[in-house]
Amino acid sequence: MTDISIETLNGTIDAVLEIPSGEGPWPGVVVIHDALGLRGPHREIARRIAGNGYLAIVPNLYSRGGMIRCMRSMFNDLMAYEGRTFDDIAAARKCLAERSDCTGAVGIAGFCSGGGFALVASTKGFGASAPFYPPPLQSKYAEIVEGACPIVASFGRRDPMNRGSGPRLEEVLTQKKIPHDVKTYPDAGHSFADRTPVQAVARIFGFGENEKVAADAWQRVFAFFGQHLR
Repeated sequence: MTDISIETLNGTIDAVLEIPSGEGPWPGVVVIHDALGLRGPHREIARRIAGNGYLAIVPNLYSRGGMIRCMRSMFNDLMAYEGRTFDDIAAARKCLAERSDCTGAVGIAGFCSGGGFALVASTKGFGASAPFYPPPLQSKYAEIVEGACPIVASFGRRDPMNRGSGPRLEEVLTQKKIPHDVKTYPDAGHSFADRTPVQAVARIFGFGENEKVAADAWQRVFAFFGQHLR
């Protein structure tokens, strides 16, 4: 794993890059961290992705200042479907696509708020999108995914923020004939794949890691990426 810098339209930001072993070129995946910022779990996710044959880059979307200020700006961009955060994501995609060891096909995966960005960015030049438990945007799905790339989405039924989100997203994607794989796991809550701090307390409120569910979700994601990132 390598800590790198990415040149964006708004200056330089930090990122983490993970390269598969063996000989490329490989497709790439941009990983979008959750609202708590780039943490150990996201580095582990990058290693998992690389271990399955994809270049993985995790841009630090909080590179430019304190967490609270960056979080506020990030959520404003998510609600507007545009802004500096999307510029940073586009720069990360370009960074991968232009590498000599990349095939040029790039997907995106995101978690919590990052899942929201992965969903919105499905219309912004990616070959496939894997949102994990994005924010509750059900009323806007039809607008968000108009013209989207293939989407593989994962939700937890115990997630208090996403009741009914999975079936609604699947309904919209089916109506729009967008290739998809949407699954809601009955025994999982929010953050089942990227670990929130203080796990014991988090589980009381419908949050927390579930390794069995995460393993199944990643199996689906890699099968889907294998089909659509060529």
